Amino acid sequence: MKSRLAAIAVLALSSAFACAQAHSPVLMISIDGMRPDYVTHADEHGLKIPTLRRFMAEGSYADGVRGVFPTVTYPSHTTLVTGVWPATHGILNNQVFDPEQHFAGAWYWYADSMKVQTLWQAAHAAGIRTASVSWPVTVDADAIDDNLPEYWRSDVTGAHADPRERFLMNAVSRPSGSLKAMQARLGPYMPGNDTTIEGDRIRTRFAVDILRRNHPGFMTVHLSSLDEEEHIHAPFSPEANADLEALDGLVHDLTVAERDANPAATVVVVSDHGFAPIHDAVNLYIPFLHAGLITAGKPAPGSFSPAITAWKAEPWLASGMAAIVLHDPADVATRTEVKQLLESLQADPANGIARILTAEEARHRGAFPDAAFLVLLKPGFYTGAAVTGPLLTPTPGRGTHGYAADDPQMYASFFAIGPDIAQHQDLGLIDMRQIAPTVAGLLGVELPEAEGKPLSLHSKADR
Repeated sequence: MKSRLAAIAVLALSSAFACAQAHSPVLMISIDGMRPDYVTHADEHGLKIPTLRRFMAEGSYADGVRGVFPTVTYPSHTTLVTGVWPATHGILNNQVFDPEQHFAGAWYWYADSMKVQTLWQAAHAAGIRTASVSWPVTVDADAIDDNLPEYWRSDVTGAHADPRERFLMNAVSRPSGSLKAMQARLGPYMPGNDTTIEGDRIRTRFAVDILRRNHPGFMTVHLSSLDEEEHIHAPFSPEANADLEALDGLVHDLTVAERDANPAATVVVVSDHGFAPIHDAVNLYIPFLHAGLITAGKPAPGSFSPAITAWKAEPWLASGMAAIVLHDPADVATRTEVKQLLESLQADPANGIARILTAEEARHRGAFPDAAFLVLLKPGFYTGAAVTGPLLTPTPGRGTHGYAADDPQMYASFFAIGPDIAQHQDLGLIDMRQIAPTVAGLLGVELPEAEGKPLSLHSKADR
């Protein structure tokens, strides 16, 4: 009996040791809006990005990551840490649906909006210290030990930003008072959501400090300036390319800090979506107003646009697509009227509508579970927010995303490098839902709700 108990004890210790050996600290860096071909075809674009090219040469990478509907920042970043579609995790768009404009353009900022387990929660439950800087949907995420969430009250940044925004960031950061102490060492944190390269330098400086001081076993960092440059100047513009070259240096700094803190760590670089050039905005509110599906009143104080006072059906804009939501989902007459309106708009190719999905087709893609229809635009067109003027507004020389996830221009990125990661391994085209369970496997934790199959990142000799 004693020998049997001893054997069981040895087996238990061996299993525990194997689990400990399997655990690898992970730093996951998101470069918002980075198409994979910025790196996989860097020479064609004349890009000087030695750090990111090293990820490709010395690690495993995807030719592309097929994302989610809609291919926008907040739903995508939530899929990256949950492994499920937006309809499952609950973050359906960047901004919450606000048909009568009462919420002042509120975004899905709060972690309590998520309906499934995250990587931070799985890691925290396993006793792994967690950290995050500027990751979307992380305000009051209690499983993140060191948390500087992405949050803002005003869109004004830079020299004209309200410096008291830093007080707000101190209030929502965790542990309580940590940001104030960090600022005493590092200088001021950005007020609000600074999407310039200087904002990313600040994010990186604070993330490096957390890595060096607290040695988190799992950390996420969101860098957002490339997305901003692509919106203003289009993908692969000189401005966007210069921004990515600067970001390459920040990825280097983060990687060095992670390796110094955790020599056995895996560093993963991801993005949330790709980008496409645009030339026209399609102002869908206008035909809905003309049809009487939306009723507008006088402009609100300080605004030049009419306020929406009532609605039977309204677009929920998502850049390259728009969900159409009915005030009363059981209103068959309005549903029919909306269908006829959308089909009449689609009949003119100049209006830029590629396809109109039914509610069932949208749900099949894991998107907008309460939408009656989902309007997909052609590349080059995007959903404008104007409520007066023409249906189409020219906007040349810019870029956006939000198009169908199977559009190659919308493909996101995945690169991983580490002591146990296969070198120069091309994973082909992958599903964004595979990334979270892959990271969970590296961490040695389980993410049972994830819908994707983990990727094989290790060399064949290690499998």
